[in-house]
Amino acid sequence: MITTKYFNYKQIFNLAGAHLIWLTAWCSLVAAIYYFFNWQWMIIPWVPLALIGTAEAFYVGFKNNQAYDRLWEARKIWGGIVNSSRSFTAMLYAFDTENGDSTNLEERRKIITYRHIAWLYAFREQLLIPTEWEHISLKKHFGAINIKRHRLIKAGFPDYGRTPIFLHKYLSTEEFTLQSDYKNFATYLISKQAKEINELKNDKIISDFNQMQLQSCLNQFYDYQGQAERIKKFPSPRQFASTAFVFNVILIMLLPLGLVNEFAKLGDWGIWTSIPFCVVIGWIYIVMELVGDYSENPFGGLMFDIPMLSICRTIEIDLLQMVGEENLPDPIASKNGVLV
Repeated sequence: MITTKYFNYKQIFNLAGAHLIWLTAWCSLVAAIYYFFNWQWMIIPWVPLALIGTAEAFYVGFKNNQAYDRLWEARKIWGGIVNSSRSFTAMLYAFDTENGDSTNLEERRKIITYRHIAWLYAFREQLLIPTEWEHISLKKHFGAINIKRHRLIKAGFPDYGRTPIFLHKYLSTEEFTLQSDYKNFATYLISKQAKEINELKNDKIISDFNQMQLQSCLNQFYDYQGQAERIKKFPSPRQFASTAFVFNVILIMLLPLGLVNEFAKLGDWGIWTSIPFCVVIGWIYIVMELVGDYSENPFGGLMFDIPMLSICRTIEIDLLQMVGEENLPDPIASKNGVLV
């Protein structure tokens, strides 16, 4: 997540700076051909070009709205996880009875709380596994660029790839070694929590009603996990994403063919003046396309993501305080204007 007040020039050029090179080359080529050869047949009227640009703006706007909906829904999911995690732990420590065997009760509560923290990091790690349509998975040069961005962001956060360390810290050795046995380890951890809660009820430490309330929280965690996995595993429809990209390319290819004739009416110098205007207009459309394209995958491991690590750390701190721990980890701070 970008935390700076404005999308600064470094971030903009990191996102779309490379496109200025080929865009400037194309606009300059058209202007040079028109200036030296005066090929009138290559010129198109401005009115149909303006209509194409207007239609493309609506189309890209629709795509960006859908991308923002996916991004905001992902943030609401993790916001719900924050609230439910606090409620779950608060109820766990508030519920007890006088009739049951409360031997090792504090230790059992702590194990359940620690396992929940482990679930947070395990779930986050699963969401970061790249899918074939995400930018990290692109082949050849394009994928390499995104992997570079990914690694540059990771380099500023020493905890970014340390999920196994967190799991080893908060899980028993037996549970930690079970990771390879489950394709969805986060789901297993919630099911393990349900068994532990049920054992507390069977030992008469908590009442049936208390067990139902705690189980309701666990069901919410299942819901949140399923909602996030739906966003992760179901892409924004490719027909919208692909056609928006194709239409953008068509518009940008036609743009200098319409602009150069309009600027030529100012004189020969106007032909060369059309180049910067053409580059600016084309680049605006490119940036609009890229903003939606990168925002539609909120769990892709890039700087446009939901700050899952920061959220996990916030929950971890809150829960450890409820447990009574004094040696608390530091909150995750943004690095270079990015919070992960």
